[in-house]
Amino acid sequence: MAIAIRLLNHPFDPRDALGAWCWQEAAQAQFIGRVRGIGVNGSPLRGLWLEHYPPMTETMLENICREELGRHGASAALVYHRIGTVAVGEAIVLVATAGDRRGQALASCQAILEALKHRAPFWKKELGHTGDSWVPGNTPYRVPTLGGLD
Repeated sequence: MAIAIRLLNHPFDPRDALGAWCWQEAAQAQFIGRVRGIGVNGSPLRGLWLEHYPPMTETMLENICREELGRHGASAALVYHRIGTVAVGEAIVLVATAGDRRGQALASCQAILEALKHRAPFWKKELGHTGDSWVPGNTPYRVPTLGGLD
């Protein structure tokens, strides 16, 4: 298995990333996600801010890729994910997979993306025009309690 993961604090061009990857398997699948202009509550956004803890995030992404490539019989994965401030319309995630068959590539690409969205430790804050708010969901922000007090 070949796994490449990049966490970037600057914009990237998904086409350049895919071109540099150049995996030669018979089948490849790719997903590019961009920041939406509308927040969870329906209000307009300026962008997102993503926080992470590098060793934890990188390890989790590596584990997710290894699990899903193995489960679907694919041989390679590429994951680019933004951190820091990401503007509306910018690419926030790229997931690409390769395998000997289209089913392997397609299934592993979708599985990695879904696992990343639900399990990877990213904390997201929506940057609104009238204020910012943490995104509830895959990795919600929680204020720690002191001594069990809520």
